[in-house]
Amino acid sequence: MILYEYPFNERLRTYLRLEQLFRRLGELIPRQHPLDHHYALVTVFEIMDVAARADLKSDVLKDLEKQKHQLDGYRGNPSISEAVLDGIIAQLDRCFAGLNAQTGKAGQALAENDWLMSIRSRVGIPGGTCGFDLPAYYAWQHHAPQKRQNDLESWATTLAPLAESLYVLLKLLRDSGVPQKVAADHGQFQQNLPQGRTFQLLRLRIDPSLDLVPEISGNRLIVSVRLMRQHEDGKLHAANEDAAFELTLCA
Repeated sequence: MILYEYPFNERLRTYLRLEQLFRRLGELIPRQHPLDHHYALVTVFEIMDVAARADLKSDVLKDLEKQKHQLDGYRGNPSISEAVLDGIIAQLDRCFAGLNAQTGKAGQALAENDWLMSIRSRVGIPGGTCGFDLPAYYAWQHHAPQKRQNDLESWATTLAPLAESLYVLLKLLRDSGVPQKVAADHGQFQQNLPQGRTFQLLRLRIDPSLDLVPEISGNRLIVSVRLMRQHEDGKLHAANEDAAFELTLCA
């Protein structure tokens, strides 16, 4: 099954973009080729760019507090394991403390590293990191793989509190939804959202053998899915057949 996610607000869009970048970073650092480590460093700079939003850190801290408050409300519920609840709340507390202890925006410590910033300033220029432009960076790429990995892990550590916080928040959000089987009639699906609830994320799973691509749109009142198929011309065209898929709304 292919999983598609659609965020209902800009804050969650930022969270999901950062999550994707952290996943990419986690894939690239353990590799050994200099090109992989180049793109790992590019990913670090992309994380810094996305995390440069002034209110991002405060949003994450507020969401951690909100989740802790909601979970505290489950105490005394006989159907809830107190041990599991304590573990999740302890994780939220650890994330809050780690992120709150950092000064400035995510990656602020990296922004004070002149060597890294000299690379960052040229990454956006096509071919800007050639050896004749950045000989020190070219030399670093010729270091032993373990040395490069150690450097990358050290730089990534400064971003770890944000990464862990986003992981916990997104996991709790995703776990809040209940999957339901739905069907698109002639390639179209629409569902009104219940009043009084604010959903943040839509998750859609569809069988890849159907060869369909969902185009998702939505707001606080309604969600719509239009099923598309990519033709030989490379363009997406509306599909007219009935198709079933799984839909989850997360609040």
